[in-house]
Amino acid sequence: MSPALFSAQSLYIGMEVVIAVASVIGNVMVVWAVKINKSLRDTTFCFIVSLALADIAVGALVIPLAITISIGLQTHFYSCLLVACTVLVLTQSSILALLAIAIDRYLRVKIPTRYKRVVTPRRAGLAVVICWTVAFIVGLTPMLGWNNLWRLQQNGSISSDLVITCQFENVISMDYMVYFNFFGWVLPPLLLMLVIYVEIFYMIHKQLNNKKFSTSHTDPNKYYNKELNLAKSLALVLFLFAISWLPLHIINCVTLFCPQCNKPMTLLYIAILLTHGNSAVNPIVYAFRIKKFRTAFQKIWQQYFCCKDTPALECQPSDRKEMPNLEHSQAGPPQAPQMEIVKSDPLQQQPLPSEQHQDQRTDSLQQLKEHPPLLDQNTV
Repeated sequence: MSPALFSAQSLYIGMEVVIAVASVIGNVMVVWAVKINKSLRDTTFCFIVSLALADIAVGALVIPLAITISIGLQTHFYSCLLVACTVLVLTQSSILALLAIAIDRYLRVKIPTRYKRVVTPRRAGLAVVICWTVAFIVGLTPMLGWNNLWRLQQNGSISSDLVITCQFENVISMDYMVYFNFFGWVLPPLLLMLVIYVEIFYMIHKQLNNKKFSTSHTDPNKYYNKELNLAKSLALVLFLFAISWLPLHIINCVTLFCPQCNKPMTLLYIAILLTHGNSAVNPIVYAFRIKKFRTAFQKIWQQYFCCKDTPALECQPSDRKEMPNLEHSQAGPPQAPQMEIVKSDPLQQQPLPSEQHQDQRTDSLQQLKEHPPLLDQNTV
């Protein structure tokens, strides 16, 4: 190994360690924040927790395995293949979690008055299970036979005991990575999420520019402003994911379609670092863009690291309530109920025996008006 390549590999390993620590700590804080802050326990943050768990696994499991692969250890083929598939599973789970978040935000803006009836916690939990199930199926497909074992055996590049130098490209087929993984399960979800967020921003701006809302009622404007801010934050997460993962997939496409092209090892290390660094950057986005996370992070730091007493967050109600009924909001402010004036006295409808009784009753009513009962005065 040349000194330049050795220096690049040493720098790569050092940065991987830093990213792993930051990813684990940051995403544990995300899960912790949702646990202590009751107002963060809605369906969107359920998907964010799923994304955070995948990022924790990247820092605690994938990065150490990636460092092991970069060293070039001699391992059994299927052991190395399982390591590579673990990376694919977690990557796919992150993509599907981002897609679930985008669909959730779309429904909240598209059907605001029926959102809580459609997107229930049970259905959100089922969606998380489906995302992880699909991620395992897609990521573990190479274990079922779509790998490089047959090619290595044909070329005589592997011994009879199936021991090889453990590197990603040695065990994972580029046909699988490009045609199935990238063109099938990475690029289409990213394009779909792009369309969804464009539609979300279009609908929000359309509602905010609606003069009926701005002149007749303030609640819809407040609702859509909150949705706009959160949608911007989650779209930023999606953008960072795309620019972090696309370079590595582009390199895979070059490897497949142009085998003779030279790929600098330094460029490959940078692409891998970008993919792993994405797992550490999401908590930073949450902290700077979402106030509830920022408040929860400050509480965790002050209470558990600085040993300071802070007010509990669990008692805070969620302010992400369902938007008021648009029919009521457009009808204008409610009018105060008017007191009905009773002009006729039911006693007058009864025949009186004499005019003397009529005068006595009139005098009694006049005394009640001038001197109301003491009980009524105390209750006012």
